Parts: sequence; structure tokens; C-alpha cells
Amino acid sequence: MATNADAGREFFTTRTVGDALAQFRPQRRTLTETVPVVDALGRVPAEPVTAPHALPGFARSTVDGYAVRAGDTYGVSEGLPGYLQVTGAVLMGTEPKVTVGPGTAVSMPTGGVLPPGADAVVMIEYTQQAMTGTIEVVRAVAPGEGVVRADEDAAPGAELIRAGHPLRAQDLGMLSAAGITSLAVQARPKVTIFSTGDEVVPPETSALRPGQVRDATATALAALVAEAGGEPAGGGIVPDDGAALEAALRAALPASDLIVISAGSSVGTRDETAGAVARLGPPGIWCHGLAIKPGKPTLLAECCGVPVIGLPGNPRSALVVFRLLGMPLIRLLGGCSTPPPEPIVRVKLARDLPSATGRLDVVQVRVADGVAIPVFGVSALLSVLTTADGFLIIPEDATGLDAGTEVDVTLYR
Repeated sequence: MATNADAGREFFTTRTVGDALAQFRPQRRTLTETVPVVDALGRVPAEPVTAPHALPGFARSTVDGYAVRAGDTYGVSEGLPGYLQVTGAVLMGTEPKVTVGPGTAVSMPTGGVLPPGADAVVMIEYTQQAMTGTIEVVRAVAPGEGVVRADEDAAPGAELIRAGHPLRAQDLGMLSAAGITSLAVQARPKVTIFSTGDEVVPPETSALRPGQVRDATATALAALVAEAGGEPAGGGIVPDDGAALEAALRAALPASDLIVISAGSSVGTRDETAGAVARLGPPGIWCHGLAIKPGKPTLLAECCGVPVIGLPGNPRSALVVFRLLGMPLIRLLGGCSTPPPEPIVRVKLARDLPSATGRLDVVQVRVADGVAIPVFGVSALLSVLTTADGFLIIPEDATGLDAGTEVDVTLYR
């Protein structure tokens, strides 16, 4: 039975991770900004980008060889070669000054403009010089062979880049090929990270007093924020004082797209996060407790249009939960509709893994020779994460996994 001292400190509604991913979907989105294409790697286009003209813009050769009329090569073979008169050559970067007529061929470099009259290019390997000004062709070509059409990469108005799709190196190349040098992208979500606790001190603290710990979680969270496309901002370390935490959170709201609070989200008598967040503004706390191990005392809220995540105090728990929920939320806020795929390998489990139904278990593993070897340790140990190559998930409805079971391991990048 709860005492008066415990009143209001029990978990609110415990939700599954699946529920959180599907239902905790704040409407907030970042504004747009224009950036140069050369600086746009990983950025999320705010709108589709279309081709201003055909690409590559002219029919060109894909091989070194001879531009021909395909019909002039029909029926030729090594035993019955055909002969064509060479009437000129195409130079790179210039418009052809020669036309291919019946029974003629024009020398072509890879990438050269296909001359008028030609509809194919025969590779140089299938030709040889029969006499001065004449080549012998030993293989027939079909119309279009050895040639890229003027609009084969993209027709005018075709969509080059999808909105919501983080830009890759090849996407930047396509934009440059189209002559597009800047584009509108979603601004990076600004994520303010707070740490709480009287025992927490900055990482640069040289000598620790008994009971003090350096703030490792905020540093790691900032790295995950950046990996997800966000812009981390340090909120600092707040003592175990509800009024101080509420004041710090209120001050951060206007400049934040997401607020992350490390520690203080459990139901211990000193944990102040839930109370401070509940007072920030509507709609308030969405859940306080997730069916996950590690990481049950996680809080999700939305206050005055800004989502808030309250993470467990143990570093490993905090980082596990933030990877599963915080990083997708950052991508959502930044308009990313197609997140980059996670690197996943399918391997066999080295040993039995017990689990309780009704919760999602996240197990750290090392991967060697096609086998996943679980790495165990209490939630406070960061060495479990630094030793691991990745993690596997035991779903809520499972009572565990047997040794030898094939599992998917998500690898750390």
C-alpha cells in the first residue's frame, strides 16, 4: 500500500515500446532552411526536387568504339564480318561535326556525344582495322546498344530527390549533375540535454569526492542526437531539486525541439522529473514507465508543443532507451520519413536467454564467427556497451530464446 509520502510517485501508465513508437507522435516539425548541396550530406529535403531538364541532356556513348547505324551490322559475325568506312571521330566535350550515313562509322570515346544518324555504338573489341579508313565489324549491335539516351537518367520534371529522405553522396551527385547547387531542407532538431543529480559532476572534474560520478550519459546522448540528425545543446547539470529543475526546463522550452532529461525519472523519493515535467504545460505526461529491460522508468511527455523524454539514471539504460525511442523521435521532428536502414546481421545465439513475457528485453552481444555472444552486467556499467558489437531484442510475447536460435543483431555503427 502506498503511503502519503509515496502519493503521486508511482508510475503512471506503463506502455510497450511498440505503443510508444506508434502512438507518441508529436506534431512538432522543424522549420526549413536553404543549404548548399556541398554541405547537404545527411540533411532531409523539405520538398521533392525535380529535374530542370533532361539528364544527361544528350545521347552519349557508354563504351569506346564506333558510332554506327545498327542496321548496318545485322548478320555480321566473326566468320562473316562486315565492313564500314570510318568518316571521322567525335572529341570529348564537343558537338559532333560529322554525320553517320549508310555504310559508315565514326570513332567514339566513352561519354562522347552520339553523332546524327547513329543509333548504336559497337565496342572497339568487336572491331579491327581492315585497311586505312575501314573497320571490320564482327558482332551485330541493336538500336540503343552502347548508348545512354538524353533523358535516361531523368526526364524533365522527373523527381530526383524525395522529401523526407536523408541525402546520400549519390543524391548530392545527382543534384550537381542537374545543376542544382542549393536546396531547402528541414532544420536540424535542437535537442537540449539535462543531467540531474546531486552526485553528478562535469566530465572535466579531475578528482572525485566519495559518491560523485562524472556525467558520462550527456556526452553519449549528444553523440546519438548528432547521429540521428539533431543538434545537441547542453542544458547542464541540475541538482535534485524540483523547483530548480522546473525552472531550467521552462527556460529551455522556447529554444528546444526536444528536451531530454537524464536521471530522475524513477519513483524514488528524491526523483523530481515527473513532477517538474507535469507542471510545464499541456498536454503533459503521455507515459511514465515502459515495458522494457533495461529502461523501465522512462517518461514521455509533450509540454506546450515540445516533446520531453525522461531517461533512467543508469547510463546503459538511458542509452538503450534513447537509441530505440529518442533517435526515431529526432528524425520525426526533423521531417525524416524514410530513416536510413540499420546495419543488421543474422547470426546464431550462443546460449539460452531467459525473458519475462510482457516486456521487451534488449540484450547486448558480441558477434564472432556468425555467433551472438551475450554480454551481461548491471545497468550502471558502460563497459557492457563498449564491449558489445550490437544488440538483439527479445519480443514482449517471448519467454526467452534458446541457444542456436537465429537472431537479428543490430550493429553499432
